[in-house]
Amino acid sequence: MRRTRRLVILAALAAALILAAVLWIKLRPREQGQIYLYGERHSVEKIQEREFELWYDYYHREGMRHLFFELPYFDGELLNLWMHSDSDEILDALFEDWAGSDAASPSYRTFFQSIKDRCPKTVFHGTDVGHGYETNGVKFLYYLQEHHLEDTEQYRLTEEAIAQGRYYHEHAPGAAYRENKMAENFIREFDKLKGEHVMGIYGFMHTGLDAMNADSSVPCMGSQLKVRYGDTVHSEDLIWLALKADPDRVDTIPVNGTDYEAPYFGGEDISSYSPEYVYREFWRLEHAYDDFKGRPKTGNLLPYSEYPMPVEAGQVFAIDYTKADGSVTRMYYRSDEDALRDGRPATVGFFN
Repeated sequence: MRRTRRLVILAALAAALILAAVLWIKLRPREQGQIYLYGERHSVEKIQEREFELWYDYYHREGMRHLFFELPYFDGELLNLWMHSDSDEILDALFEDWAGSDAASPSYRTFFQSIKDRCPKTVFHGTDVGHGYETNGVKFLYYLQEHHLEDTEQYRLTEEAIAQGRYYHEHAPGAAYRENKMAENFIREFDKLKGEHVMGIYGFMHTGLDAMNADSSVPCMGSQLKVRYGDTVHSEDLIWLALKADPDRVDTIPVNGTDYEAPYFGGEDISSYSPEYVYREFWRLEHAYDDFKGRPKTGNLLPYSEYPMPVEAGQVFAIDYTKADGSVTRMYYRSDEDALRDGRPATVGFFN
């Protein structure tokens, strides 16, 4: 009897310990996943090469698997299908639909193919609004329907991304709508991972931790994530990799009767985000700061990150802005000490 009673007591204690262990596992605080954001200038080969190096290191050394990207949800899901495909048919279709956008550059294709070859268990998470909702969005819906997956989260989130994209492109609600949705979509995807560390690749205007969005209407995505997740959010700009150390040529620009040596650093298409101008070109006026440091300001501020070359305090720049009708407006900026726009170092426009 006594031996039987001891066995019963020991069995009860063992059961209690097992129950306590299960409860502890379920209720213990889960480690907060870390978020590593990298801000890029789109379609720059050097930047994409560095981003792959970073992801390769996180993937193989840290065991990370989840890569967040400035793409719509359905594009991320199509990339995930391609990762498990024996052909490039899906990738080819994606690039056909991306034609004319920054995402269609050869450097991005190399980036994705390198990930498939060398980091094959990568899972993509697209968190932008549904650009391409009439093409890639519809294609992925058809895929889900063909596989009888209408009652899944994938289907619901695809419809949600399509709705976001349609609203953004048809109603033009402004940059604030897109920025807020990017933050909301990121949070939704990140919270589902329950403690996993992730890396995110986005345009640098979305990744600052104490910055506003492109038109200064709301905090940028990175700032919103910082508010929610605190010190687990890390951010690094990679745009320095795109800066030109040497000019394309050296011109001479006359201003107020003085000829200035003016290294030319090229131009860029800005039609996708500028309501007035389609193109701009950059010159630096050498040894000109003392001549213009007292000139009255226009009120325009242009962040250093907008320039294709390094910017230091005490410099002067001429920028030609071209409209769709071909007319050109020249604007002048100087890099005053400590000038900021939305927390970013900025040059100051001035009247010459």
